[in-house]
Amino acid sequence: MTKVEVKNFRLLRDVCVTFDEDVTVCVGRNNTGKTSLAEILSKFLRPGDISLRLEDFSSDSYIEFADAYRKFISGDEVAAREALPEISVKVFLSYDSETSEYGNLGPLIVDLDPECGEAIVSIRYGLKPGSMKDFFRGAPLPLAEDWGESLLLSLIGPRIPHLYERIAIAIDPADTTNYRSVSMAEVSKAIKVDFVKAQRGLDDEKERPKDQIGKILESLFMVAAKADDGHILKNVATQAEEALEEIVEKLNEHLQEMYSKMAPTVSEFGYPGLGNRNFSTRTTLDSKRLLSNFTSIRYPGSAGVELPESYSGLGSRNLLLILLTLFSYYREYSAQGSRPCVHLVFIEEPEAHLHPQMQEIFIHQLGVFKKKFPVADGEDQDWNAQFLVTTHSAHIANRAGFAAIRYFRLCENDAFLESSSSSVLNLADASGVNKEFLHKYLTLTRADLFFADKAILIEGTTERIFIPAAIAEFDEKERKAGGSSLSSQYVSIMEVGGAHAHIFYPFLDFLGLQTLVITDLDPAKPGSKQLERCCVQEGTATTNQGIKKWFEEREGEISPAELLKEAESSLPTSGMRALAYQVPEVAEGPCGRTFEDAFILANPEIFGLSSDDSESPLDAEMKARELARGRKKSDFALMFAIEQQGWKIPRYIKRGLDWLLDQAPAEQRDAATQSVDDSNPASQVAVR
Repeated sequence: MTKVEVKNFRLLRDVCVTFDEDVTVCVGRNNTGKTSLAEILSKFLRPGDISLRLEDFSSDSYIEFADAYRKFISGDEVAAREALPEISVKVFLSYDSETSEYGNLGPLIVDLDPECGEAIVSIRYGLKPGSMKDFFRGAPLPLAEDWGESLLLSLIGPRIPHLYERIAIAIDPADTTNYRSVSMAEVSKAIKVDFVKAQRGLDDEKERPKDQIGKILESLFMVAAKADDGHILKNVATQAEEALEEIVEKLNEHLQEMYSKMAPTVSEFGYPGLGNRNFSTRTTLDSKRLLSNFTSIRYPGSAGVELPESYSGLGSRNLLLILLTLFSYYREYSAQGSRPCVHLVFIEEPEAHLHPQMQEIFIHQLGVFKKKFPVADGEDQDWNAQFLVTTHSAHIANRAGFAAIRYFRLCENDAFLESSSSSVLNLADASGVNKEFLHKYLTLTRADLFFADKAILIEGTTERIFIPAAIAEFDEKERKAGGSSLSSQYVSIMEVGGAHAHIFYPFLDFLGLQTLVITDLDPAKPGSKQLERCCVQEGTATTNQGIKKWFEEREGEISPAELLKEAESSLPTSGMRALAYQVPEVAEGPCGRTFEDAFILANPEIFGLSSDDSESPLDAEMKARELARGRKKSDFALMFAIEQQGWKIPRYIKRGLDWLLDQAPAEQRDAATQSVDDSNPASQVAVR
């Protein structure tokens, strides 16, 4: 098991990420820090020089540079160094305390406790000793309130790559004051990090096809040539070298024979001349260069014609490229005599060009690959790879399972109404969540809650058909009034049923996702044996489980009359959730018990209902219920979502959409509204 803590790096200001033993899936909206995690692993855990920029620091740390400078000009250089921002990564490695050999992990273990099974290595990027004066050279005295800090950052920014350095220490888990310096070479021997980038160049064919898969095959041979003596890969490389030498020898004999026939003709031109002797031919071929420059793959075609790599479909090529890349990383790992203790392999967006079924199979089989690769090489060993997968695919996320999911959530800064950092949530740690039910449900419905800006939970087919049309109508009116729109945000609409909505409440709270729950009042009154359905005016209770759970802290049953009072002025809310159920279109007026009833009462003229003020609310409710009873729910929704226009959105849905729209910060709404495609107002609404 591996765990990483990151501090002060861009979006990952102060996060802790625990990696699963086999596969960890990182999900979340765009720009939530998933790529930053890959970058931090690359920059801090790989050997060689590291050079960061001011932009790599979390924006929240910029003010700390100014604080450090103020302490420096006051003469307290020690306090200035303590205040100066650093970027640090702390890696926690779990191992078997009963093992007799620690291998490359040995230099990272500093404790003497025989029962301890954890090693900690801290890597920080901080100012070099004795560089404070050079770092702040030329800064203004003192800093002006409005522009001084910006000027300071512009001065020190270019100096960070030169005056900051990377330092690693191994720490005693039981005593943080007990530590020792370690080299990055020692760290990289214990922790190997590799990447499969999202941009794999498969569809870049402007000039000529790029044989990306062929290049991976080259690397497999190159690794074999560098393997330790006695290793199976070394034998493969030696056999290739011997075969090539035999070819070269025959080629030299053939070329010399060709030259002997050609030489008289050449001599007629005065060559070799100047008393030089005649020349002989000798061909030298380097097996490594030969493989590096001329390895490619072909696909069998018809009539003996072989097709180039670029003629295969992008999906097949992408999957094959990923698998061969992973195999090449395994080969590099296994070819080392002293193997790394941890091998982190970061796979970025594997879903590119893969159809949904292939995405699911890939993530399901990924943990199996690391067991099959040693078998393919005929070796009896384990490949201790831990795969980190970033994805925007609901198919991959839902197939992975809750225990493997790490959700990257933006943390909004209330002072500036902007997201400056992210937190990483382990779904296995979510309390009160029915993980088994939700995992099965999300797998069946392909829900994309992990990637949405906001969510709408609905009851059934009727709402699934109608709500997108209602959002389009809602947005059209908002645009005409000069406002923003929901279609410019990524809103996921998920059908959960009235009996299951409440199961999602703790899960939504854990994700911190702005969610509108649209449900039915479902009023009921006592019957001969049990509660029976009735109009709102007659109801004494509700049978809706989602509503009951929402108001579970109240004593006893909550009546429809009490529910209407709760929603009289605004929607009932709980944290980042809001509940929208039927309310009267006008004060003290009739109220629908279901969507169909509410729609009819909101549009009486369409259904030929009179607006007689003398009619009681109960009579109006009963008429609407009778009209709705004779219609099939799906046909009712399709008629007004597609065929008939000019209707009015029921008030409870309109209030809910107003609430959901108002949850986004103003500047984010305005920016999104400017870029929305007016020709497709519901283009960003995902229905599941």
